[in-house]
Amino acid sequence: MSVDYYKKAVMDASGFVLLADFVPGIIQEIRYYSTYNFIGDRIDGYEEPCAIMTAEAARVLKAVSNEVSVHGYRLKVFDAYRPVCAVRHFVLWGIEDLDLRMKPFFYPDLEKQELFVKGYIAARSSHSRGSTVDLTLLDMKTGREVDMGSPFDFFSEASHPDYRGITQEQYENRMYLQNIMVRNGFQPYDCEWWHFTLKDEPYPETYFEFPVSSRSINHS
Repeated sequence: MSVDYYKKAVMDASGFVLLADFVPGIIQEIRYYSTYNFIGDRIDGYEEPCAIMTAEAARVLKAVSNEVSVHGYRLKVFDAYRPVCAVRHFVLWGIEDLDLRMKPFFYPDLEKQELFVKGYIAARSSHSRGSTVDLTLLDMKTGREVDMGSPFDFFSEASHPDYRGITQEQYENRMYLQNIMVRNGFQPYDCEWWHFTLKDEPYPETYFEFPVSSRSINHS
């Protein structure tokens, strides 16, 4: 990434909200705050395990949540806003870090450098613009995630939304999630069934740097 990209990163969180304030029933498992992610460490910039989004994206996601709840589901979010410093952490890990301890779990068939080439990790992420979310569905009857055929952040062709090497039920689960997200104004991503960006995002050219923390929102 260019130096200009970092210099232009914005600290102002005034247009952002805590997702749980807009969608009270949302389930959050913020993977980059934990060590259970493709790097194996907490990611830079994640100071609290909370999902943050632009107010516009949060409002639309509330409509999605209301719709899926009618069918017995709740939304489960793995990541939303991602600060630029977190993306830098990803890039430096990909270039310099020889640690492969999480490879068997998240990218068993790929080399680290391929994760960028094949589009699984971006050097400049839409998450840093604040209107992108990684999520799945939770079945309220079973209390378990809906079977999508591959887990979150599993970097493989098997995670492409249109991959047909899974069961018909798993494919239909992906399409159910995708259709609801698209109908409400989100755009899917062709490499990851869990990744969606608000079509009319309010900051299409702005990348943000403030940390993932409730303090960022309360002090903005």
